[in-house]
Amino acid sequence: MKAIQLKMARAALGIGVRDLAEMSGITANTISRIENGSDAKQSTIDTLQKCLETAGITFIDDHANSAGGGPGVRLTASPKEPRSDDETIQYKEYLNPDASFGSGG
Repeated sequence: MKAIQLKMARAALGIGVRDLAEMSGITANTISRIENGSDAKQSTIDTLQKCLETAGITFIDDHANSAGGGPGVRLTASPKEPRSDDETIQYKEYLNPDASFGSGG
């Protein structure tokens, strides 16, 4: 997990640094330092990533979905909607093929 992915994950979930600190047991100051590019123990990064994945975030590696794509995050499902582990979430705006192949993620 990269610093930008941590920020994006919080934004996608609509939570602040303090919320994530409470959820993960990692201090808000440590989370802020990581988001600002400071190094952290791998165990701290792993704890944050696991917490965010449990909350509904999927982490996307560099170039995972397209040649020009960078790292990112995706909501696995709406936090309020129950889902099964084998369900694929597809949003309406992506059902109409209005762009060339490979232009999106």
